[in-house]
Amino acid sequence: MTMQQLSDAQLAAQPAAYWTGVAYESLITFTRARHVELGFTQPQFWLLRNLSKNDLLPQGGGLTVPELRSAMNSYLRAEDDLDAESEVLLERGWLTRDGDGRLWITEAGEDARVSMKQHAPAIRARIHKDIDEGDYVTTLKVLRQLIRNTGGSVD
Repeated sequence: MTMQQLSDAQLAAQPAAYWTGVAYESLITFTRARHVELGFTQPQFWLLRNLSKNDLLPQGGGLTVPELRSAMNSYLRAEDDLDAESEVLLERGWLTRDGDGRLWITEAGEDARVSMKQHAPAIRARIHKDIDEGDYVTTLKVLRQLIRNTGGSVD
């Protein structure tokens, strides 16, 4: 019997941890592949976002790689090498580094961040294809409750 042939009762007995893990890996793999097709990596996009006063660093300023790693620790993957990714952005002229080792986004980097961000709606649309918005909202509510039920934080 395949998963598509399972009854609702059988699906209800499936382990959530397994399916959330499968979904996570599939979604991350898909998203990262789209980014690479567009000429950048997800960690590069995150670096630009975390250094932009128009995005995740509204007060502006520069940050060191360890500070960036700390800011991104909830979504970095083990294989993400921010030192190497920042070097690529330095070579492209999208970042600069000051004498204290702080990285700063350049005007070209800000333009690149804005350009990268414009691809997000198409990637999201592909991921959400054939999924009713109400079903999506219900799924997130269920996942958030599963997190709360197991002592996690949804804040």
